[in-house]
Amino acid sequence: MYIMEQSRRQPWIVRWRCVAYMLVLVTFWSEASAQIKYSISEEMKEGSVVGNVAKDLGIDKVTLKDREYRIVGSSTEPLFRLNKDDGILYVSRKVDREEICERSKACIINLKTVLENPLEIHYVAIEVLDVNDHSPVFPEKEKRLEIFESTLPGARFQIQPARDPDGGQFTVQQYTLSHNDHFRLEVKERGEDRKMPFLILKKQLDREALREHKLLLTAIDGGRPARSGTIEILIKVLDVNDNSPVFTKDVYSAVLYENAAPGTLVIQVNATDLDEGANSEIVYSFGEEVDLHLQKLFNIDPTTGDIKVTGLIDFEENESYEIDIQASDRGIAPFSADKTVIIKVIDLNDNPPEIEITSFSKSVPENSKIGTTVALISVNDLDSGPNGQVSCFIPEDVPFAISPSLQDNMYAIVTKSRLNREEKSFYELTIVAKDTGEPSLSSEKTLSVVVSDVNDNRPQFSLSPYTFYITENNDLVAPVFSVRASDLDESDNAHISYHIPRDRSGDNLGLFLNINTENGDILALKSFDFETLKTFQFQVVGTDSGTPSLSSN
Repeated sequence: MYIMEQSRRQPWIVRWRCVAYMLVLVTFWSEASAQIKYSISEEMKEGSVVGNVAKDLGIDKVTLKDREYRIVGSSTEPLFRLNKDDGILYVSRKVDREEICERSKACIINLKTVLENPLEIHYVAIEVLDVNDHSPVFPEKEKRLEIFESTLPGARFQIQPARDPDGGQFTVQQYTLSHNDHFRLEVKERGEDRKMPFLILKKQLDREALREHKLLLTAIDGGRPARSGTIEILIKVLDVNDNSPVFTKDVYSAVLYENAAPGTLVIQVNATDLDEGANSEIVYSFGEEVDLHLQKLFNIDPTTGDIKVTGLIDFEENESYEIDIQASDRGIAPFSADKTVIIKVIDLNDNPPEIEITSFSKSVPENSKIGTTVALISVNDLDSGPNGQVSCFIPEDVPFAISPSLQDNMYAIVTKSRLNREEKSFYELTIVAKDTGEPSLSSEKTLSVVVSDVNDNRPQFSLSPYTFYITENNDLVAPVFSVRASDLDESDNAHISYHIPRDRSGDNLGLFLNINTENGDILALKSFDFETLKTFQFQVVGTDSGTPSLSSN
């Protein structure tokens, strides 16, 4: 047995220098046969020497050609060729261990050589030594995983291992994972130098923080220098409904003119949800505590969040509204958020002032002092601000005026000059209340005021003096003439009674004259005689029935 120096520890040296170190083992069974073994590194160049077979077998090289030394059963493209002149075995084409032996641990090529005359059979075993000429390769360049964000730490995800056609220490020896906060790598041995990588979830995922994770898994063989292969792992985090909707504003407030037409947009509310799909779709609605009255005045679009007017907005009914709204997602177990919308109603001048008579004297004595109160009125305007500020006045030239009272919105109608019933006994007072809005609104109220009479006029005779002619021998108890007086007052103050006062001279005219107290007819109680009495005079007094009474004569 012959042993020649060779090295398996540094096969790359063999590759680069194209030198074959041989371990030659020769065993003789008989005089006609022997076996020899060589070791070569794969990837040797064409023409590289494997070994001197004749020398190693002790065959005289001079006889090789005559004895037709050859390799038996060689293929059309043999890996080796034998020089018949010197017995040296050469590499005839590139030797690829992975092509010849696939993943076998030992790669032995057995050659049968023959010598004729006499017949000798010799066996040559050639061991092809592996070199690290392949990098680990994953079945795919990219691996996609979908993991729910609710997946608990400890979950395992198998990754297809990398393959390396090399063998032994040159196959995959370890895996490394790029740095990240959520996954760690675990490698399990599966026999036959197979290592199975697993991703282990070490920290729960949050889709809202990061929707996709990119990891790089590297397979490294045991060569020096080592070769490696990588696969990119893309992890899509699947959503679960773990976020509530959030309104985009802390406070929602709006202003709205009263009497806004139905369909007027008041405000749009908006909420967002960090989830995705149905878990992020928002539905808007009124809160559960919103009463029916508000739901008749306003409507909220469930999709857009638009709040619009649907009823009559009256500032005088409500100056502001607070509406609770809710945003809910469409998850299987939906989450919701609440918010209050404050709507301030802006007043329009849509209400005229209202005049109310709180106290009224329909009749006013004509001798009332200036400033006498005739009526008390209250004025109210349901609007606010300038729209509710009211002024009152009487537009006509009358002996009455409006005087503000000590109480708000209260006014007194008073006399501003002397009254005279005999000049005018009845007034239609028009009271105008006008606000300061733009445009202003006004209202009117009419009061009928009667000027009541006082006894301030004396009876007035139609003539003074009266001159009458009476024929003598007149009829008795028959009117001989009449006097008439009138009074500008009315009623009792104008009711006149007549009498003849006693003459200061002592003549008692009452003995022959009488007067009807009601109508002023003067009666003769005796016949007059022209020869006895040609003329006489007397006074008639007219007295009214007022208190105190007034008279004239």
